Amino acid sequence: MSSIGKEIRIRRILVGGKALIVAMDHGVSSGPVPGVEDIRKAVANVAKGGATAVVLHKGAVRFAKDYFDEKLALILHLSASTSLSARADRKVLVTGVEEAISFGADAVSVHVNIGGEDDDRMIEDLGATAAACGRLGFPLLAMMYPRGPKVRNPFDVDVVKHVARIGAELGADVVKTLYTGSPDTFREVVRGCPVPVVVAGGPKLDSDRAALEMVEGALAGGAAGVSIGRNIFQAKDPIGTTRAIARMIFDGASLSDVYRG
Repeated sequence: MSSIGKEIRIRRILVGGKALIVAMDHGVSSGPVPGVEDIRKAVANVAKGGATAVVLHKGAVRFAKDYFDEKLALILHLSASTSLSARADRKVLVTGVEEAISFGADAVSVHVNIGGEDDDRMIEDLGATAAACGRLGFPLLAMMYPRGPKVRNPFDVDVVKHVARIGAELGADVVKTLYTGSPDTFREVVRGCPVPVVVAGGPKLDSDRAALEMVEGALAGGAAGVSIGRNIFQAKDPIGTTRAIARMIFDGASLSDVYRG
């Protein structure tokens, strides 16, 4: 019966099969970066803009709990590492699915970097978490990144479609990965991944327009939506940027419809 619980919960993340997820788990990896110093305000902004879900670490949930309702889902992030570490790309599990349930989360996420010495441990953690999610009826978002000494070009379509497929093969319900730069190449990633794919925002882009162009290209390539952090919460107008991306994802609006700059 756990599959019924998963179906019910995942409809809150993927509304009509589409998702606008805002990642706000940066405090552990990078500290209180601009845009998320005040996590309450950051979550309030994207809630107003029409996000479907926010990714948070467990300790941040208590400060933003008032904004999670029938319109905004909580994805509890289980993975952590810090840029202060000598092994910043090695993610470890800092909580589990049972604790996510106690926090009222609708889903969990796990970050896996493929291409480094420690990727075997992260793959193992992904598989174990997927098993727990299956048992407890919980959706799993796998953040699959080509990152490490073995990866020469993290945007290479052959590499990106491989890491996306790993996430699906090991039990993820939704896969987050890098945008390959064009709708045609990204279509290959989507074609090779049997679960919905959302694109990561990556580092802060030069302009809000550049971020919207990436969203437009990803959607044209078959993405189910986005899972963006800095390019939303560090935008000049986070509410307006969220709203613009929501219109593109849910209403089929074009870049020219939402951007007047």
